[in-house]
Amino acid sequence: MSEAIREGKFVELTYQVTDRKTGHVLTRVEFPLGYVHGHNEILAPSVHMQLEGKAAGDVIEVVIDGNQIFGPRDESLVFSDAIENVPEEYRQVGTSILMENDRGQTRSFLVTHLDDETLTVDGNNPLSGREVVFTLEILTVRDASDDEVRTGGAVAASAAAVDPALLRPA
Repeated sequence: MSEAIREGKFVELTYQVTDRKTGHVLTRVEFPLGYVHGHNEILAPSVHMQLEGKAAGDVIEVVIDGNQIFGPRDESLVFSDAIENVPEEYRQVGTSILMENDRGQTRSFLVTHLDDETLTVDGNNPLSGREVVFTLEILTVRDASDDEVRTGGAVAASAAAVDPALLRPA
């Protein structure tokens, strides 16, 4: 009998996040993502709750309302500027730009549109205003080693290609 996911178990999984409305894949891991359940909550809490009791080989889908986790979209966080006002290193769609307001608070903005005249950035979390489906495939469930519990994940971990903005609330 295979082990079930519960507190203290080392879990490896892969997943992808799909926009429920459009069906477009927003992100996916390219290598297994390893963590210690209950010690390193790397995904949204509702995803971790759905993983409880599952075993290696299980594939689950978890629907997430981005508004509940990240709040509704705030269109005041989307703005455009003339391309000549933007440094060259930021002139690529997908580039993340850390900006600071007059009170010293920082927020990450993502370049979402670029043409010959303007550049548009968006400070909303990419999941705000979206309903998404996490499809997770559980690869490994086993007792975590003392080192893994201490670090919250694999000690000799393989890197996962994950957009951190999609993992946890800002």
